[in-house]
Amino acid sequence: MTYEEMIEDAYQQLVCALPESFNQEEKMLVEQAFLLARKAHACQTRKSGLPYILHPLAVALIVAREMRQKDAAVIAAALLHDVVEDTPYTIEDIEELFGKDVAFLVGAVTKPNKAQVDNFQHILGSVKGDVRVLMLKLSDRLNNMRTLESMRPTKQWKIASETQFFFAPLAGRLGLYKVKSELENLAFRFLNPQEYEFIAKALEEDKQRTKESVESFMEAARKTIAVKFGDIVSWDIRYRKPYSVWREMQELSCDFYHVPFKHYIRAAFDPDELRIVPDEQTKEQDMVIKIYNLLSSAYREQTGSFVNYMAQPKANGYRSVHFRLHNPYGGIEEFHIGSFNMREQSYFGCIVENQEQWLRRFTEVLNELAEDPESLMPGIKASFFNEDVVVYTPKSTRPVTLPKGATALDFAYNINTNTGNHAQYARINGQLSSVKTVLKRGDCVEIGTSEHIHPHADWLDFVVSYKAKKQIKYFLKYQPKPKYSLCPNCHPMPGSEIIGFQDSENVITVHRRNCPDAIRIASEKGNTIVAVDDFLPDPTILYPVQIEIVGIDRYHLLRDIIDCITEDHKLSMASMSSSNKDEIAYCTIDFAVHSALELRELISAISAIDGVEEVKQNL
Repeated sequence: MTYEEMIEDAYQQLVCALPESFNQEEKMLVEQAFLLARKAHACQTRKSGLPYILHPLAVALIVAREMRQKDAAVIAAALLHDVVEDTPYTIEDIEELFGKDVAFLVGAVTKPNKAQVDNFQHILGSVKGDVRVLMLKLSDRLNNMRTLESMRPTKQWKIASETQFFFAPLAGRLGLYKVKSELENLAFRFLNPQEYEFIAKALEEDKQRTKESVESFMEAARKTIAVKFGDIVSWDIRYRKPYSVWREMQELSCDFYHVPFKHYIRAAFDPDELRIVPDEQTKEQDMVIKIYNLLSSAYREQTGSFVNYMAQPKANGYRSVHFRLHNPYGGIEEFHIGSFNMREQSYFGCIVENQEQWLRRFTEVLNELAEDPESLMPGIKASFFNEDVVVYTPKSTRPVTLPKGATALDFAYNINTNTGNHAQYARINGQLSSVKTVLKRGDCVEIGTSEHIHPHADWLDFVVSYKAKKQIKYFLKYQPKPKYSLCPNCHPMPGSEIIGFQDSENVITVHRRNCPDAIRIASEKGNTIVAVDDFLPDPTILYPVQIEIVGIDRYHLLRDIIDCITEDHKLSMASMSSSNKDEIAYCTIDFAVHSALELRELISAISAIDGVEEVKQNL
């Protein structure tokens, strides 16, 4: 086939894929866009040596066929999407020839420069309430990944990295599961070719090994359902893709052979056929539950395996019911039950659903990212999460969707920044819990706050959502910076005998004078010794300490010690452990003080308590 024949064949495929609803004017718009793109790219070829125009034609075909776009402007923009970037034509030329709508779409997907972070910012900023921009960009990226073989290895790695980091999660956030899955696997193939090949081969071997037993069990399940509903339910076996298996290997820290459920049995039905079921007034969701009930009655269900994504859809709109059954061969099979409508929704999310609803969710994310361009890259990773958990509040049935691994702190910041900044505790399903507790799907969460609670640096280790990380960092950024760095071994505090050492960057580290580290540094770098006379107590800064108490046991001894610390000296205890041996009481208490003087006064007061024989600080 000659190049001209290849171009004509590709164009005819596009013409055949155009919606039947297109009128003559819309068809003419697509044709004129093709003719200009062909003319503009006439002298250009791809790395494979093929005419460049085949790429815009392929992107337009993806837009029309796989993205199901029924807007002639989007298909025209797909044909013209590289004209401004790679040829002398300008956006003004496009607007004059094809109108403002096409020009806007072409401009939205035209890279502003070579800096990828700016290009990501440009893509997200160009959405402007129009999801068509993302359909175009994802179609472009999908064709680039499908033809990546012809690129040199370094270029392959760059494009695949961008795809895995940005474009695949973006597709997932829009509910475009099929696009997301293909992009992930294509990226994985070029980023980790050896692992990809190993897993792909191992999956095929696993498929052949289990095929007979799985198909036999599926047929038995089909017959069980057919007794009640006839043949309106279709069945198939879905095998996981290499990237999905590899990701679970990382999450579970296991090898391929210990990844569970590398396939699942899927049952689906057409809701329109429910009306033919005799003596049944069955709704879509009811039908799913009835299939589950029949199967779980016929076969033993694995305890705790039932997950209802119809009641709690995923962030990408996925709805289905999952459960696992023991098969007659000594194994366990996972089932996914849903309708064709649910399947379409999970594959094509924002395309087949209400786009305003999807854009509203997506715009919330974009607005947060736009507030701080410097945090765009980590923000993308945190916001375009792969898996999610859906939780609830006691007073509202509105679900709250958070990234998998989110804690009660993430939930608190999702409510509002003030709740997050002052989160003291959580009640999860009515049980008192730490705000650092990881949430599970379906949890009911309530946050308790206190004006005395503020974010700590370690909170960043217990949140995964972009909003929580951003607000904690913002709070910490504007807190007063300490003048000194404190030795982590001797734990100096104001009022103790201290000495300082100033390093080449003028940072002063404070030590106790008897600290072994301080004595060693003084002998090696005596010229770095500085006075730290202004290391004074601050009512906002506390220093953790631990004391040990030994005394003659008596009634209320511990109560008197606790009262001395909390009531008399107004200090908060972090922890306490005590034991009694042969009428001798031993007690270890952790708390915090403002200075060495405050600690000495407290030790003196505890020593005066009846029965206390010894009080000492642990270093």
